[in-house]
Amino acid sequence: MKAVYALYTDPDAAQQAVEALRGLGVKERDIVVMSSEPFEEYEFSHRDKATWLHWIAGAGGVTGMVAGYLLTFTTQQLWPLTTSGMPIVSTWPNTIIVFEMTMLGAILATAVSLLITASLPSRLSVLYDPAVTLGYILVGVNRPDEPLASRLDEALAGVPGGQVKTVA
Repeated sequence: MKAVYALYTDPDAAQQAVEALRGLGVKERDIVVMSSEPFEEYEFSHRDKATWLHWIAGAGGVTGMVAGYLLTFTTQQLWPLTTSGMPIVSTWPNTIIVFEMTMLGAILATAVSLLITASLPSRLSVLYDPAVTLGYILVGVNRPDEPLASRLDEALAGVPGGQVKTVA
């Protein structure tokens, strides 16, 4: 069995289903909740933890800025062009290159860390139902252990208003 899930119309029932799955001993990271709208007042919508993505993007930006400055400074020092008493290293034209390198560093750091932190190749889920787009809330378990699978059906069906489904 690849997945067991139930569809609920009421967020209270979805919260009860999440608590029933926890009561069976299902790990928090294995419980999947999908909804087409946010339910901020319910605990199941606050399950994902904060990431370090903004710090990583900032570090990538600072790295890009330093690399851009070193690139322009070193290039102008290695090939000095004297132009009527002006400084060899000119700040204002270099700012454009430093800015572009800052953005490049931030974007690359964000893209790479997003792929790493999201574990995208390994977290592809078989859980999805088109009814989620119609307002239903999906609560389920992706790839459950065989002894637990039959008890999951009972736990999800025990919450009123749920339509239990399995993906073979």
